Amino acid sequence: MTAVCVMVLGTSSGAGKSWIATALCRHYARQGLKVAPFKSQNMSNNARVVAGPGGAWGEIGSAQYFQALAARAEPDVRMNPVLLKPEADTHSQFVLLGQVDEAITRLPWPQRGAKAWPAVAESLRALRTENDVVVIEGAGSPAEINLMRHDIVNLRIAREAEARCWLVTDIDRGGAFAHLYGTWALLPRADRARLRGFVLNKFRGDEALLDPAPRRLQTLTGVPTVGVIPMQWHHGLPEEDGVFDDRSRAAGEVHTRIAVIAWPRISNLDEFQPLKNLPGVRLQWVRSPADGAGADVIVLPGSKATAADLAWLRGQGLDRWVAEHAARGGRVLGVCGGLQVLGEALIDTEGIDGNAPGLGLLPLVTTFERDKTVRRTEARFGALHGPWSALSGVPVRGYEIHHGQTAPHPALQAAGQTAHEAMPGLAWQNREGNVLGLYLHGLFEDDRVLQALFGARVPTLETVFEGLADTLQAHVAPGALDALIAS
Repeated sequence: MTAVCVMVLGTSSGAGKSWIATALCRHYARQGLKVAPFKSQNMSNNARVVAGPGGAWGEIGSAQYFQALAARAEPDVRMNPVLLKPEADTHSQFVLLGQVDEAITRLPWPQRGAKAWPAVAESLRALRTENDVVVIEGAGSPAEINLMRHDIVNLRIAREAEARCWLVTDIDRGGAFAHLYGTWALLPRADRARLRGFVLNKFRGDEALLDPAPRRLQTLTGVPTVGVIPMQWHHGLPEEDGVFDDRSRAAGEVHTRIAVIAWPRISNLDEFQPLKNLPGVRLQWVRSPADGAGADVIVLPGSKATAADLAWLRGQGLDRWVAEHAARGGRVLGVCGGLQVLGEALIDTEGIDGNAPGLGLLPLVTTFERDKTVRRTEARFGALHGPWSALSGVPVRGYEIHHGQTAPHPALQAAGQTAHEAMPGLAWQNREGNVLGLYLHGLFEDDRVLQALFGARVPTLETVFEGLADTLQAHVAPGALDALIAS
């Protein structure tokens, strides 16, 4: 078996590559084909825990995790062999086949791709031998001529896979036809021949007003415009590249306002997507105290640079805002890095993250260790008290990704200031019961938790994937999807 490879390229980041690739995965899976997603290199702090070589857990980008589910495939590290996790503007952690590779992380940027290419090529080869179709997602734009020499995610992959490609652009930004033509013009001549169609994404208005641009573009390039996709405000997939949209999706009077602190190195923000769809819940991304006015719940999310994000929090005055909210009895939730920030101190003797005093809302101390905890976890909340008591006894399924190890502060414990352990080794609660911190990601993706806290559920991922495939099929030219995989 050698899979046909279809590839979704974009004129820029945010053009819509991820959701269109997800829709293609579900579309071809619905045809009875064995499908796998692939993105050779992803840059994101949104990661999921999946199966790796030898049964070890590893990390891949969230987009490929969801694409695998859409393809009805078991996610594994070969689907995203290289994951870059930004820790600063000029530095990122290098994850190869699910595991942090310290040696490659230390290399200059141009040398990283060459070191990773053998694993990338082998991952693609293996997926092709096991599947009928491999749906490949590019990154950014394939026409970034300053990066072409070191490219392992766009044109080099298209050549390796002999991929049939669509080029997607965001028409809502304006200049879409210039973006498409300029991208085509900058591609090497042989690579232009791989383009089977242009796709206009995020269109609003009367499609008839596009004429004569698609015909003129085809005359110039020989490439037809095969799809005009309407703006998908409610497609249901989380944003991959950052905090863009805080619109709640559900109708009804708002009874709970949840403020998620959007610090610079936020990680795993996609786990809060279900909150957008809960009846009566308003999700807010917060970068200043004014942004979170009237919040009922404050969430400190995961962070890829906990000490640096804690310093930013203090610089914004958000530390005082969180402390005052907690002092009034308001609910506070810390997830992973957020849990660490809620404690008394961050201790880093390994040079992993940094030392810092915490917010002191939980009598805990976190020590950063060189080895990283990466695993899927199933657990059950113990007896909780106060505002979080609805979670008492609730089973939960999620995942952990963290360098820090957290425990009660020895001196405070000796003085009688203890944290209530809400989940063994995973979650702690303050004496008053309104501050809860836990290491488990995915809390709001578990229906049992949503039912306990809000008395509601959200649409399943299966519903989301089916909707994406339906939308794609309805707005591309007849036969275009079949033509992509035709021999």
